[in-house]
Amino acid sequence: MAALLLLSLLLLLPLLLLKVNLWPQLRWLAADLAFTVRAFRCKRALRARALAAAAADPKGPEGGCSLAWRLAQLARERPAHTFLIHGARRFSYAAAERESNRAARAFLRARNWDGEPGGGGARSASEGERAAQGAGDAAAGRGAALAGREGDGAARGGAEAPLEPGATVALLLPASPEFLWLWFGLAKAGLRTAFVPTALRRGPLLHCLRSCGAHALVLAPEFLESLEPDLPALRAMGLRLWAAGPHTHPAGIGDLLSEASAELDGPVPGYLSAPQNVTDTCLYIFTSGTTGLPKAARISHLKILQCQGFYQLCGIHPEDIMYLALPLYHMSGSLLGIVGCLGIGATVVLKSKFSAGQFWEDCQQHGVTVFQYIGELCRYLVNQPPNEAERGHKVRLAVGSGLRPDTWERFVRRFGPLQVLETYGLTEGNVATFNYTHQRGAVGRASWLYKRVFPFSLVRYDVTTGEPIRNARGHCVAASPGEPGLLVAPVSQQSPFLGYAGGPELAQGKLLKDVFWPGDVFFNTGDLLVCDDQGFLRFHDRTGDTFRWKGENVATTEVAEVLEALDFLQEVNVYGVAVPGHEGRAGMAALVLRHPRSLDLVQLYTHVSENLPPYARPRFLRLQESLATTETFKQQKVRMANEGFDPSSLPDPLYVLDQAGGAYLPFTPAQYSALLAGDLRL
Repeated sequence: MAALLLLSLLLLLPLLLLKVNLWPQLRWLAADLAFTVRAFRCKRALRARALAAAAADPKGPEGGCSLAWRLAQLARERPAHTFLIHGARRFSYAAAERESNRAARAFLRARNWDGEPGGGGARSASEGERAAQGAGDAAAGRGAALAGREGDGAARGGAEAPLEPGATVALLLPASPEFLWLWFGLAKAGLRTAFVPTALRRGPLLHCLRSCGAHALVLAPEFLESLEPDLPALRAMGLRLWAAGPHTHPAGIGDLLSEASAELDGPVPGYLSAPQNVTDTCLYIFTSGTTGLPKAARISHLKILQCQGFYQLCGIHPEDIMYLALPLYHMSGSLLGIVGCLGIGATVVLKSKFSAGQFWEDCQQHGVTVFQYIGELCRYLVNQPPNEAERGHKVRLAVGSGLRPDTWERFVRRFGPLQVLETYGLTEGNVATFNYTHQRGAVGRASWLYKRVFPFSLVRYDVTTGEPIRNARGHCVAASPGEPGLLVAPVSQQSPFLGYAGGPELAQGKLLKDVFWPGDVFFNTGDLLVCDDQGFLRFHDRTGDTFRWKGENVATTEVAEVLEALDFLQEVNVYGVAVPGHEGRAGMAALVLRHPRSLDLVQLYTHVSENLPPYARPRFLRLQESLATTETFKQQKVRMANEGFDPSSLPDPLYVLDQAGGAYLPFTPAQYSALLAGDLRL
């Protein structure tokens, strides 16, 4: 009888839940619970690794920073397992450990540290000591290499000042194995790394190097020609300059890879890189902000450790093979892709440049099971003509961010069966979301279980004032289901916000106080999300003037400042416009000429291409007699964006960026129709 009663209650439970409107939330309870358990297990495993590293011998490799000890663990536990595939080159975890050790020793030599080759009995550079005779220096080959290096130093005008512990070394390199060895080597040597976007030149490049306090720059030999006009300014900054590879180097630029190859590959003492505090900065990643030029976001040892759990949270396994064609100077490529791979000890296929036509052939050739995307990448794939390689692949999961629902559906329908796991996060942020239910168009869940792991809130936002709406007590108001809300996350020791290199004004507006309680502090993501009645989160829009294009943030103030440097322009208004079939917003600039000057499209294109990265260059130009402003003399960005770029409906001359031809050309109604039909690429 009791069993029959229990069965009846179970059968009636769905009806009761529907009656009280709880069923839409509770139907996903099993998935929420499963992810929460996975997240707690991941946190526990990472905590155990960190405690083991803290208890390890400080003279051993596993007593260093999180990157150093994790790579040393994998080299010991999975030495022969393939870590990296790049073209025809393959590297095991043991090989990665050796290559990064050589790089570390080259950087340690630049620090004037020369401990014993095996690391035993070595002393820190901060103690001002150096080993009297390194056994490796006795080797004739190494001695010859050192002699050559001394010759390079003489050519640079004498001995250079040594790098201090914790100094910043900037990398201006394409995605390659060498990028990884140098990054890992810098970490092991107790130096900070700055990832510089490879497209930056002139003013933006110098700004980035100054803002992160770089003491040295490692650049790709293939960039030397385009960087030649910048070399005097780089030398005037006192930077030590290296090239990563053999090339005809200008005077004063050494070959870092040659120097590293002459070093021994034994373990590097862990104490050289062990942080005093897990929130210490170990890396800078540049992100465009609303204040203008790129900002150097501080990345801590804690964040590196947390990113080791990314792929585990995504349900990826050590035997999976990941495909990574994203730039390594971007968080998605380096912290999520590479560090995430290290976290589970898997294999990554690294591409220096994404090729939509080669993608599925690569996946078949290497047996790829997981790939990481940004929204644009998937759109490029679905826009490719069908080919045989797209069928019969082993890809089971696509992980990334920025995938529009329409592209999502087309992608899965054409290339399935596979699943998409959309995520959300910011380089400098302290919150992340995972769409572990694979619900199309969602970026995550807002269940109470999920918030136990990654706490956050959506608060009502006033688009007019650009501020959260507060009640009579001065506290923020939670957004209702279906209402766009500003995503905020509490700041704590476990989820800190470290800000940016430079003055505190760079982080203005990023921290909100007294959000729900007096004295609390929350991180302001600057993004509007919507939570539906089932608890699914969907991205709505970015606040302020910043917009996203090609997976990157574009600050309108930065673009406007570059354009305003042209003497024939009097006023400039930069904004983003939605383009059908494209993720994000394309840059558009309304221009007013300085009387009596005329529009010089050749000079404008040259100036833009030299001073802005490709993703920030305006796709459309609109020539106007005067700019529309508000009553308080603010530019009308929203109105201009809503007016769009249809030449048939606008009275002003329009121009479009022709990337293949390297010019701005008149934008015609026929081209507008071709763009809507997908026959014209931006």
